[in-house]
Amino acid sequence: MSSASLEVTAERPIRTASLTAGIGLLLMSVLAGFGKFVAIDGLVTPGDAARTAIDITESAGLFRLGIAALFVVIALDVVVAWGLYRVFRPVNRNLSMVAAAFRLVYSGVFLVAIGQLFEPLRLLAGDAYLAVFTADQLNTQALLGITAFTDLWMVSLGLFGVHLLILGYLAYRSGYVPRFLGVLLVIAGFGYVIDSFGVMLSPGVWADVSTYTFIGEFLLALWLVIQGRRVTSTGSSN
Repeated sequence: MSSASLEVTAERPIRTASLTAGIGLLLMSVLAGFGKFVAIDGLVTPGDAARTAIDITESAGLFRLGIAALFVVIALDVVVAWGLYRVFRPVNRNLSMVAAAFRLVYSGVFLVAIGQLFEPLRLLAGDAYLAVFTADQLNTQALLGITAFTDLWMVSLGLFGVHLLILGYLAYRSGYVPRFLGVLLVIAGFGYVIDSFGVMLSPGVWADVSTYTFIGEFLLALWLVIQGRRVTSTGSSN
């Protein structure tokens, strides 16, 4: 095999990883948006357990579809963690591995959080053994299950924020990712970390900072799909 062929063979995995990670991130944004904000939050009326119970019971199929969408997001998270590790390994292999590890741990906690969403479905199913509870008790417990999901997910976002902080540093130091993108990823990471600690430490309702700082993630996905596939095995861009 010629040296040119060897070079192309070495570069292909990074380009494939970049495209895979970029597409994965874009798919995740759609699925997470549907699962969290449409199928879950869209059926929840904060502070009104009865209304929430009615909406979930009448739209149980949508609620289950939202859970399934979030589960697919976790599967994609594993793929994206591998892809980003491959893309940023030329910058610093150890840090890239740590970033991937934080994303995977976040995904594990998120999976536990999603498991809380099955409790409302069980409680509102109307099974005979639940007759010992009053309707108000069942409705309240169902809403508490959804609250537990939200709390666990928000806490896990701190781990995701650390992942983005490391990723932003790697992007900034890479020489092939635009530096402003690295800065935006760091800002996004701080947003998630602040939200995570805000939920843990704030006695009242916390206003999400990450709602205003997430743009770096979206731009990274676009860069990976459009430009990242041009990154070579040495970390340069042609």
